[in-house]
Amino acid sequence: MIGIELTPEHPVDRIAELGERAEAEGFDAVFASCHYNNRDPFVALDRIARRTDDVALGPGVANPYESHPVALASRVATLSEASGGRAVFGVGAGDRSTLANLGYDHERPLRRVLETFKVAQDLFDGERVDHDGTFRAHDAGLNFADELGSTPVYVGAQGPHMIRMAAKHADGVLLNGSHPRDFEWAHERVEEGLADRPDRRGEFDFAAYAAVSVAEDGEAARRAARPPVAFIAAGAAPPVLERHGVDAELAGEIGELISGGEFEAAFEAVTDGMIDAFCIAGTPATVEERVEAVLEYADSFVAGAPLGPDLDAAIELAGAVLGRSGARA
Repeated sequence: MIGIELTPEHPVDRIAELGERAEAEGFDAVFASCHYNNRDPFVALDRIARRTDDVALGPGVANPYESHPVALASRVATLSEASGGRAVFGVGAGDRSTLANLGYDHERPLRRVLETFKVAQDLFDGERVDHDGTFRAHDAGLNFADELGSTPVYVGAQGPHMIRMAAKHADGVLLNGSHPRDFEWAHERVEEGLADRPDRRGEFDFAAYAAVSVAEDGEAARRAARPPVAFIAAGAAPPVLERHGVDAELAGEIGELISGGEFEAAFEAVTDGMIDAFCIAGTPATVEERVEAVLEYADSFVAGAPLGPDLDAAIELAGAVLGRSGARA
């Protein structure tokens, strides 16, 4: 898979235009990021579906706290219907600080994610569901499930337990990382999960879900990387920060600035070391070298936000880089 993440910080018609361009540049999957302070990702994905023919489409990634998991499954199923069976269910635990803004407790995230997609798979198969776990459902069903095909599940993950769970139970993992060091470590966790994976579940796709910022002007690309890197650093687990030698206290301060809505100050606090750790940023040649290093461990590659200072140019440049890469189609 060669994928791209588009962030609905722009009007949905603009996102649809970018999705159409991504398909033309050779991408075969488009994910829409899911943050309450941006536009609705499922509306954006529907608009992309109307302007594309073949690309897979999915949230990247939805969390099962903001929406009841059965309602979330219905939204994914609706996308599948609207796109002619091209939906991918990208699901993860969500960003702790963002959920805190909405008053949600980030309780038992691994179990919540697992139960969410297991119930969704039953619903997609036309079954009625009773469930009493991290959420409840009684005699729930989708009255249009007979029209659905198979919908692959990709788990957004960063921590070891979520990675192992994804490798055992899901169709793929979207590993939130950008540095080869992260993927070398995560590859071992994937292998641990695959050791317990039943044969009936078929192949598993270890996909890099990496922040990418690419431009002919490498410094401009690095400047454009600051906003997503601020969010990544703020949400990174202590072992991840330690792995890259990132100051945990500074990362915490950036998180506090983001939670308080002081975004510009948060972005200015991002260091060069954070950019190197949490984004693949620079010229096409630099980005290609880093992508190839990641693909020594991962099967597929999804280029995530920000992509670059000029989105149209960045989609073209990233498409060319990934087209030369070893990411499987």
